[in-house]
Amino acid sequence: MSSNKHGRCSPLPSSSSNLSQKLLFFYISIFFLIFLSNTPFSFSISEDEALIKFKESLKNTTALDSTWHKGSNPCDKNKKWTRVQCEGNAVEGLLLGEAGLSGEIDVDPLIALPGLRVLELANNSFSGTIPEFFLLGALKSIYIDGNQFSGEIPKDFFSKMGSLKKVWFSRNKFSGPIPESLANLKYLMELHLESNEFSGPIPSFSQASLASIDLSNNKLQGEIPQSMSKFGSDSFKGNNELCGKQLGKECNKEKENNTFQKAPMSKLKWIILGLVVGLLLITILFKAKRKEDHFDKLGKENLDEGLHVSSSNRKSMSIRSEGGDSVHGSSRRGAGSQRGKAMGDLVLVNEEKGTFGLPDLMKAAAEVLGNGVLGSAYKAKMVNGLSVVVKRLREMNKMNRDVFDTEIRKISKLRHRNILQLLAYHYRKEEKLLVSEYVPKGSLLYLLHGDRGISHAELNWPTRLKIIQGVASGMSFLHSEFASYVVPHGNLKSSNILLTEKYEPLLSDYAFYPLINNTQTVQCLFAYKSPEAIQNEQISPKSDVYCLGIIILEILTGKFPSQYLNNQKGGTDVVQWVQSAIAENRESELIDQEIANATDSIEQMVKLLHVGAACTVSDPDKRIDMKEASRRIEEISLI
Repeated sequence: MSSNKHGRCSPLPSSSSNLSQKLLFFYISIFFLIFLSNTPFSFSISEDEALIKFKESLKNTTALDSTWHKGSNPCDKNKKWTRVQCEGNAVEGLLLGEAGLSGEIDVDPLIALPGLRVLELANNSFSGTIPEFFLLGALKSIYIDGNQFSGEIPKDFFSKMGSLKKVWFSRNKFSGPIPESLANLKYLMELHLESNEFSGPIPSFSQASLASIDLSNNKLQGEIPQSMSKFGSDSFKGNNELCGKQLGKECNKEKENNTFQKAPMSKLKWIILGLVVGLLLITILFKAKRKEDHFDKLGKENLDEGLHVSSSNRKSMSIRSEGGDSVHGSSRRGAGSQRGKAMGDLVLVNEEKGTFGLPDLMKAAAEVLGNGVLGSAYKAKMVNGLSVVVKRLREMNKMNRDVFDTEIRKISKLRHRNILQLLAYHYRKEEKLLVSEYVPKGSLLYLLHGDRGISHAELNWPTRLKIIQGVASGMSFLHSEFASYVVPHGNLKSSNILLTEKYEPLLSDYAFYPLINNTQTVQCLFAYKSPEAIQNEQISPKSDVYCLGIIILEILTGKFPSQYLNNQKGGTDVVQWVQSAIAENRESELIDQEIANATDSIEQMVKLLHVGAACTVSDPDKRIDMKEASRRIEEISLI
């Protein structure tokens, strides 16, 4: 977190020193989570830039140097980049096997290739621990066999790679257990882990799709699972402590139990090492505190207004003003009734999901979700079971505390089935924290373009129509409630549409336009991708309509819109594509093949395509407004 630039902080009373130390650790934890996290999700660079950046992390790239040039199109039919496989104008595969490559693989640039499905790095000279391939959730095939990768693979490594069908990790030096998440890959067809140093039991692979598996020549132990009885002995040979009918070797249950009782002891040294490292970090932090570190304490914020926290814990808190009056109560009452004055804790603005305070968040297990134009976000699961998303916003400094509190409370009072509700906030001069409920299924962006598991398969036509209707309903509501705003939403795009378990869309990151003071940040909002903003630097409520049109076209075509990219290099220009198709009466050709089989609904799809086109007309004066867009979308279900 950023330090206080005003230099007006004074020490807290001794009675709150324990809380201030906890707050220090809380902020430092967030700092490390956000800045050391390796889970970014960004489409901010073009595909050629992404590939060049990826190549720069490699060594001995002679096989690529002749055609991999920045500024050219990797999928140009006349000057196609070597070892790059394309589908249309999007990179679909990197076939880099036997290319003499080495170095440390930087996976991050490949995130900017939303169409990437095949990654082949076999028979090169890569070494070290396994790279973060799990960031590429849309991969269907990954081949890294015949390298020198080593170490253990985390058990949940493949948990977000539900699209995987082919996994070839053979002839490396991987050790430790076979990751359990491999056994949960629903569409797995080929698994080759032979000639490594995997140990421990074999997970139960029961996928009906699994046609080829090779676990030979490892150090596996125990009985071959019954679910794998269809595979012959060649799949398991070379594992001296493995038993089962495939190998003609009966299992000694007593010996097997003794073996696995000892197995956890191999991890004990790592647990002890982790505790030692943790204690060292705590010691370092305490020493840093004694030297008057530069991190701000929440309890010190805005002392020029005469407020400080004299005591606080999970159950109670006291806010003492300059005049000596104090208000006691639960963290719920202290946060809610003081209208933003209780800066030692979160200000609850919605108690429908229960009550909690900053101490609850400090004790929560945290996980970084990513970085956006407005700031960073992380997931926190509290001890009461409630999971929330905490957004750390840096560019909302134009309003003082009271005005900010009024605006946030206005947002928090919204009640609509398609609007994600705010639960709490925390105000600091330099940045703000906004808390909302965590939605586990994730964003529409991920389900459409990143996930190829069961959630993506369930995006049939009725579900997609339901999502579009829900988004339109939520947007119409926002335009009614915030009719006086320049743009009632301002940042509508598929990454800001969350889906419930029943695929009901929830709009997030809405109504922030009046709160942002940084001009550059404002212009990063998606409303500024509308033609009138690009050409004349003007936005209006119809800029939101343009954003809704992109969503409609994205859902109907299944294509990743180039409009989401900063330079529009990569993806599909869905607006131009649809306009051309309408002019040539070939709209049905644009429908995503995954829903086009619903032939009795093609008429609905085509009419909705026309609504999307009407929402994305370049001239805002000729573009329909939100009310009309919502009306036309509702009529679709009546066809």
